[in-house]
Amino acid sequence: MPSTFRRIALRRRGHRRSLPVTGHRERHPPPRGSPPSSSARVTVGGKDYIVRQITVQPGGSTGWHYHDGTLYAFVEAGTLTHTESDCATTDVYHKGRGVRGAERGGNVHIGRNLGSTPVVLDVLYVDPAGSPLSEDAPNPGCGFQ
Repeated sequence: MPSTFRRIALRRRGHRRSLPVTGHRERHPPPRGSPPSSSARVTVGGKDYIVRQITVQPGGSTGWHYHDGTLYAFVEAGTLTHTESDCATTDVYHKGRGVRGAERGGNVHIGRNLGSTPVVLDVLYVDPAGSPLSEDAPNPGCGFQ
């Protein structure tokens, strides 16, 4: 992974703070109701900046969800298939590709690993202070989970 994704620098009023990505890995889908764990977290100017690494096993998914903030991800390994709630809009992100998910007011989506190797994502969440990293959502009627 490029070194720029290994450390994230946050600046505020001339101060610099670096957050190392520690290599924390999670199994997906995560148990419903479990608090998300983070590799690093800091709040600056009313925003939470959270860095974590997520692993989605072959055949696994993130579950249907949406975000209150913006996320930036780098696909460290594998291929992530990202589908919107219309069940038709699908993006495929391969190893080495960046992903940006913008605030979309409840835009429900799912990330799936349809491959035979784990998908590993390094993710930076930029959320309103105190908000969850994601909100669970019901399947919008797609023929997959």
